[in-house]
Amino acid sequence: MRGFPRRIPRLRSRGASCRKRRADPAPAARSAQKAARQGRHTVSDPIPYRRPDPATQPPLDSPAYGSTHKRHPKQPLLRIPHTLTETSAPRFDASRYPAHADMSQVNGKGALGERIIVAGRITDEDGRPQRGVMVEVWQANASGRYHHPRDQHDAPLDPNFEGRARIFTDDQGNYSFVSVKPGAYPWRNHWNAWRPIHIHFGLHGAGFAQRMITQMYFPGDPLLDLDPIFLSTPDKAARDRLISKFDLEITKPEWALGYRFDMVLRGREATPFEKA
Repeated sequence: MRGFPRRIPRLRSRGASCRKRRADPAPAARSAQKAARQGRHTVSDPIPYRRPDPATQPPLDSPAYGSTHKRHPKQPLLRIPHTLTETSAPRFDASRYPAHADMSQVNGKGALGERIIVAGRITDEDGRPQRGVMVEVWQANASGRYHHPRDQHDAPLDPNFEGRARIFTDDQGNYSFVSVKPGAYPWRNHWNAWRPIHIHFGLHGAGFAQRMITQMYFPGDPLLDLDPIFLSTPDKAARDRLISKFDLEITKPEWALGYRFDMVLRGREATPFEKA
């Protein structure tokens, strides 16, 4: 399997049998190999991958992004071994956490704003689908206000929009949900600072220690070139992976525009994920 060690010759004395034996991989690697043969891959699979260039991921401390100064570690990190609690529990599946894929209405009453469909595929760097991943989504309403008591932005709340969803990827790593296009909002990071329209994503693996968070943006937004959070990822090609693409195949005639947002979890082509 690509990425795993090839056969390693054993040390032997001259004249001894030159029979070779395959090196026994670590248990985690054997588990990954077995999953690969069976076509099963999850966020937790310990499959070797090419580590990303640091420029393709946002740093812990970004000079222009004020709150990172308060949240990022000031001292060297301590390595704490994960226990089974962090790596294997809880199991995030639809039987325990029911899916909710339509944010465009509450109790049958439609939310204000432009209805949209967001769909995509979650894979690893080699294109292997990540099946059964729980995807949490949250966003502001069409006026740019979150359904949260701490958001006191002077914009109207919509009683028919709660701004959160939960979906699971299928066997091919696909997901989709319905929402309304969020609005921009001020955030006081600097003078006249406005966040571009965006949707938050949280991906859950096999336990608490396997959660990845990112943001999806929309094409053509003039605020992208002014936003310290979006610009905190140095590499432009990596930043562009955070911008969704209009997709006519996802679009439903006379009902909603469709946007595609694919996510890659590991490797050089990984989607930028937040660390703080």
